[in-house]
Amino acid sequence: MPVQSRSSKSSSSSRGGGGAISPLPYGDASSHLSSILTPQQYLQRMLDLQQMDLQSAIDQMRTLLSFYPQRVYKMAYYRKQTKNHWARDDPAFCFLQIIMIVASSIAYGFAFRIASLPAILGFVAKSVLIHWLGFGVVMASVGRLVANQHLMTAERSSSHVKQNVEWLYAFDVHCNAFVPLFVLLYGVQFFLLPLVLGTSLLSLGVSNTLFALAFGWYFYITHLGYRALPFLSNTEVFLFPIVAILFIYVFNFVGYPFGLGWNASRIIAYVYFES
Repeated sequence: MPVQSRSSKSSSSSRGGGGAISPLPYGDASSHLSSILTPQQYLQRMLDLQQMDLQSAIDQMRTLLSFYPQRVYKMAYYRKQTKNHWARDDPAFCFLQIIMIVASSIAYGFAFRIASLPAILGFVAKSVLIHWLGFGVVMASVGRLVANQHLMTAERSSSHVKQNVEWLYAFDVHCNAFVPLFVLLYGVQFFLLPLVLGTSLLSLGVSNTLFALAFGWYFYITHLGYRALPFLSNTEVFLFPIVAILFIYVFNFVGYPFGLGWNASRIIAYVYFES
């Protein structure tokens, strides 16, 4: 009975203390679809707080803000072994992010003295549907396309079945990477608005540093998410945008004396609150 001996060996290794968990063979690319929630089930769970593990989602966010954000992706590896899919099936993480974005958007609306309720609701909807969801859909789709077409590992053993990056996992990667971006651009920047909206070199430096750190951190955690998948290689390509971020960051300081320095916070404020 070879199947029974393999399962017993796997369970005994998971009970052993201190040792690394031995990887399971990659699942079929289509098999994960049956073990993951449908969109309707996902939304139903999001509307029922009792079906969401909010404390686990909060702990994951704390981990993403620590010096070891890669630990969050170990949970994805365990999900693959136990449920045969990499993506979260608990909507608590997304639910908390939506709540945080709604709250911060309302705070920004009051800070910029948006008078009417429809205008505030419009800004809230724009923040959720464009800044978080729209940006996430684009980044997940592009990341999954790049990974599946260019980063798949060429050599595998005969016991491993070819596997592709799940789109929901790619969106999970975006949600993970969005946490530090939210903290810096929705949280820290809010309390520094009187400073970052100024016209001095100090204002430009603080504002652009916040944006550079936020997006640099975003792409670093994105890289960690794809690097965690054992069937991908050369995932360092997801770090390449950081080079462009550094170039823009330095260019703004060098160009400031010549009128070529742009304050990111002032540009965003003009686009969303003054245009």
